[in-house]
Amino acid sequence: MISARVSTLATLRKALVRLETTRSPEAGRVRLGHDEADMVLQGGLACAALHEVFAEGRFSATATGFVASVARRIADHRAILWIRQDFAARQAGDLAMTGFAELGLDPRRIVVVFAKNAEMALRIAADGVACRGVGVVVAEIWGETKAFDLVASRKLTLACSESGVTCLMLRLAATPRASTAETRWVVSAAPSPSVAEWEAWGEPVFNVQLVRNRHGSTGQWIMKWVCDECIFSESAIRQSPAHSQSLVASFTDRPDQTFAYARRQAG
Repeated sequence: MISARVSTLATLRKALVRLETTRSPEAGRVRLGHDEADMVLQGGLACAALHEVFAEGRFSATATGFVASVARRIADHRAILWIRQDFAARQAGDLAMTGFAELGLDPRRIVVVFAKNAEMALRIAADGVACRGVGVVVAEIWGETKAFDLVASRKLTLACSESGVTCLMLRLAATPRASTAETRWVVSAAPSPSVAEWEAWGEPVFNVQLVRNRHGSTGQWIMKWVCDECIFSESAIRQSPAHSQSLVASFTDRPDQTFAYARRQAG
């Protein structure tokens, strides 16, 4: 069993080396729309690759919105396969199709699949990435898990490169570990600029940190998602950080129980 695992790991390492030496850093990228971020990414986010997005549990909705927006940029009008663990809907709520529509995504092109644990979620992600008709695979995994290790990330990276499908790993209430991800992001909420009362709320604004970039430098930006144009841009909050408009309050009813339950169910 051990020798077979070592052999598999060696094979994956060789294949990954070939992939990294033959891929052009400029090929197959999608612009996010934020000039500084796209410049650091050497033209945009790499397609046919694995990317990780991390967030604290209280920013789960924020990270979900960010990943949905990125998925919209990459998938365009193709299908998005979104994989969740069973308990995620019970503890954090269902994915709101009306909310996705407001972000500019077509709910008819979003396929949501539930998995009983992280291992099954990763297996479904691998199957989804192998389907060339899918635009983006989103694997939402809560808490710490041993299932997503270096070997698992290598398999997903190779599968992405072979099929041309992009995989976004949405890691909530988790700590980053070694992986073969092309990029790694940490996302939290930022206040939206003030708007007229009839507009109800402003466009989504994210505090985004690029903490890993395999082919370039890193950075941190305040990025606004322009829903009508389905593109990121700079936010006015960069020049005017103080706004009197209130923000949505953090969860106060049962955070400890919720995240403890998530950690127990994650792996």
